[in-house]
Amino acid sequence: MYTLGIDVGSSSSKAVILENGKHIISHAVVEIGTGSTGPERVLEDVFSGTGLTMDDMAHIIATGYGRFNVDCAKGEVSEITCHAKGALFECPGTTTILDIGGQDVKAIKLNTQGLVMQFAMNDKCAAGTGRFLDVMSKVLEIPMSDMGDWYFKSQNPAPVSSTCTVFAESEVISLLSKNVPKEDIVAGVHRSIASKASALVRRVGVGPDLTMTGGGSRDAGVVDAISKELGIPVNVALHPQVVGALGAALIAYDKVTK
Repeated sequence: MYTLGIDVGSSSSKAVILENGKHIISHAVVEIGTGSTGPERVLEDVFSGTGLTMDDMAHIIATGYGRFNVDCAKGEVSEITCHAKGALFECPGTTTILDIGGQDVKAIKLNTQGLVMQFAMNDKCAAGTGRFLDVMSKVLEIPMSDMGDWYFKSQNPAPVSSTCTVFAESEVISLLSKNVPKEDIVAGVHRSIASKASALVRRVGVGPDLTMTGGGSRDAGVVDAISKELGIPVNVALHPQVVGALGAALIAYDKVTK
């Protein structure tokens, strides 16, 4: 039996096809979010090469900002619930989830049964998000995919104190004008992200087992900086960008079988 989960976020759309509630058959990410062709594009990608069609899906659940705009969905579930379900599937025993997305950051606290007890979200400002890192990478003229490598080269991280993206950008430009090594600026940027994201985790309560999800967790520098800021090891989900869609597919499976 196959179920489909679709997560339409602000800056990207994700989808997962799940077999029997256990095996990921296909997953896809497109860098197009809600209010555009994101849902259609990600569905094309996730079905590509599988031999499956929409008719093969026993149930379909949508989540994310654009969940109400997914015409094929048979139900909608909040991204908080879906992220909890997906993170627990990939990292059993998780007590706290930190999701760093393109436009927001979410911290979620779970109880021992895996139920959401508390959550906090930064969705009013780009500070600490993937967007923040993207802006800084452009100023520094370093590809996003290489930012983590530059972080680990640093011996003397530069202070980037501003949590506002606009002010932090000015700060980075000023540091460049003073010939501060780029790797030290990158490390400062990562520390700034870690400070903002960790503050959300502390608001919900730091559990003994923290799992990171979202595109931000693909940057090993961000993961390391957050681990050092919180003083605990940090797990990264196996498929960090599609954890919400995975959770939606798991919930779809539960609705069919229970």
